[in-house]
Amino acid sequence: MAKDSREHILEVSFSLFLRKSFKAVTMQEIVEKTGLSKGAFYHYFDSKEQVFEEVVRNFYKDLLSHDFDKFSRESLKAFYCDYLESSRHIIQEFQKMEKGRNIKEHFNYYSLIFDAIARIPSFKKMFAEENQRELDIWGKIIATAKKNGEIKTGIANEKIARMFMHIGDGYGLNMILLNTANVQSEFAYELKSIWDGLYSLLKV
Repeated sequence: MAKDSREHILEVSFSLFLRKSFKAVTMQEIVEKTGLSKGAFYHYFDSKEQVFEEVVRNFYKDLLSHDFDKFSRESLKAFYCDYLESSRHIIQEFQKMEKGRNIKEHFNYYSLIFDAIARIPSFKKMFAEENQRELDIWGKIIATAKKNGEIKTGIANEKIARMFMHIGDGYGLNMILLNTANVQSEFAYELKSIWDGLYSLLKV
């Protein structure tokens, strides 16, 4: 039961921080939304900062880190198709946590990451390391694609890797800023179309 209560606190807090921001959410609001007594709540967490740090670490580990070991290595295209499928899964997990609410209103993880970088010294390093790990993985896939003749280009592997990664990040942010209606279906579909276009150019 203790584990369930702790996880319940983190889930409720995650939803609040995601929809608002660290500054906008109060400790009293978190306690009230969990439905726990103050005594029961403070048995697990002493401050909003402590709750936020654990929420961010769980959020990043469970919802933002792709399991690249499961992605295909047969081709660059197969790899990025698996990446998009993983992204669909991540969005579905957000929807489950938000209990069916429209994801466009709450898909605000950029703000959550910015808050985390500003308030948790170790998070910026962790975020940078994960970003570099992803860049390295893309680079290896691209190198293999060149070696196998799948793509033909003189552009450096790292630059191509950054193209794929930054296009994905930028497109996701653009959809959020434009308040696009159906993020789950449109994001993966439209991003695939863009990545397919880049892939075609690399094959020339």
